[in-house]
Amino acid sequence: MEEKTNPNLAENTEQDLNEILKQRREKLSALKAAGKNPFEKVKYPRTALSTDIKENYPKYENQTVGIAGRLISKRVMGKASFAVILDGKGTIQSYLSVNDLGDSYAEFKDYDVGDIIGITGFVFTTRTGEISVHAKEVELLSKSLLPLPEKFHGLKDEDTRYRNREVDLIANPEVKRTFTMRSKILTEIRNYLDGIGYLEVDTPVLQPLEIGAAARPFKTHHNALDIDMYLRIETELYLKRLIVGGFDRVYEVGRIFRNEGMDRSHNPEFTTVEMYQAYSDYKDMMDEIEDLYRYVAEKVCGTTKITYQGIEIDLGKKWERLTMVEAVKKYAGVDFNDWKSDEEARAVAKEKGVTVEEGDLATAGNVLIAFFDAFVEEKLIQPTIIYDYPVENSPLAKRKPSNPAFTERFEYFMYAREMGNAFSELNDPIDQRERFVKQVEEKRQKGGNDAKIDEDFLTALEYGLPPTGGLGFGVDRLVMLLTDSASIRDVILFPTMKPIKK
Repeated sequence: MEEKTNPNLAENTEQDLNEILKQRREKLSALKAAGKNPFEKVKYPRTALSTDIKENYPKYENQTVGIAGRLISKRVMGKASFAVILDGKGTIQSYLSVNDLGDSYAEFKDYDVGDIIGITGFVFTTRTGEISVHAKEVELLSKSLLPLPEKFHGLKDEDTRYRNREVDLIANPEVKRTFTMRSKILTEIRNYLDGIGYLEVDTPVLQPLEIGAAARPFKTHHNALDIDMYLRIETELYLKRLIVGGFDRVYEVGRIFRNEGMDRSHNPEFTTVEMYQAYSDYKDMMDEIEDLYRYVAEKVCGTTKITYQGIEIDLGKKWERLTMVEAVKKYAGVDFNDWKSDEEARAVAKEKGVTVEEGDLATAGNVLIAFFDAFVEEKLIQPTIIYDYPVENSPLAKRKPSNPAFTERFEYFMYAREMGNAFSELNDPIDQRERFVKQVEEKRQKGGNDAKIDEDFLTALEYGLPPTGGLGFGVDRLVMLLTDSASIRDVILFPTMKPIKK
């Protein structure tokens, strides 16, 4: 039974699609009635993959192989046909004929694009020079009841691609390459950190309180304990408790959840790496993150010069380092070196048209941060480290001994995008409590009435946290950079999507 309508989903009307669905289900019913239910197949003796055969042709020439995968195209020419199979590594062509297959050839002609099939035969080269498998046996392993998207131009609609990633992977080979690279990036991150003495650990995802950080958490309820709980917005506090406990270097590759908006660089669920090293400071972490990026880029991409969205990003040269005050002076022309009073800072902001918080939140430190956001970040294309942040937005960072209004904190930027964040970790439990109290008060002013102080963490600090350098960075944004992906949705297999009303 041949499909009478175009088998490509993108070109079908609703009526066409309904007819295709009907035809494919009729074929399945006929197979079951003949005792050939394809869904009863348990395994298939696959002995080779497409790319392996092509790259090692002399080894495979004239050898019998078993290949299996998705039928993505077929060309029937009477008593002989060509088919293309997509497997885990790529595609390979097969030649099939009635002389070799007998009754199985008629069954093959009734297969649909999208079906999963197995072929056993010998490897050869066609007269046109294409490496192929000459089929001696063919078998239907699973029936596709839905047509694939338009096969020649790929699946382009972003909403469909992200919602139906499995179809996106079939239609667009470059997507599979992106996620293969993501896996390699994570492997090399671990290799680098393991190689310099870090220990990978796991900390709780489900936490008993909403800590006083700026991010908004997802809230749930634990029935057995009858308490509200929260999905973590970071892994920091538990990891630092492990440093208190005597580990010198720890890191976690962790899933993070933030109940906030979505755009091209934000998804409510994302992946970070956080790393902590005892007896070090934020300058040590500056050196380590530069080394890590170079190492991963070289291992995964073979170069430290990355082209991202048409712009070359050079990870190999020494990254520029500027204090936040120096950056604001360079790009906004406002000098905060002579630290301004809150009133003076607000006046400068008004003069320059920079929006700042009102009332008690409009401190000089917050005004400096607002200037950075307004004038600086968009200029930071090449790798740049911005350090010495105001204490107002750095509740977990150690104050600078030479100027307690600032902290030993840095963020690093590429392509006008913040990529990671690091501190000389605050280890004074009294100062930490005061900052937590202020942070919780600020969050409650903005409606975060569940915000609380993490007393367990403060207790841990009272046992004594050694001088520690800590750093966290977004894995997804690093993958975006190294795979030249414009959106975070391109590097998360199943990004969060707005439900479709049916």
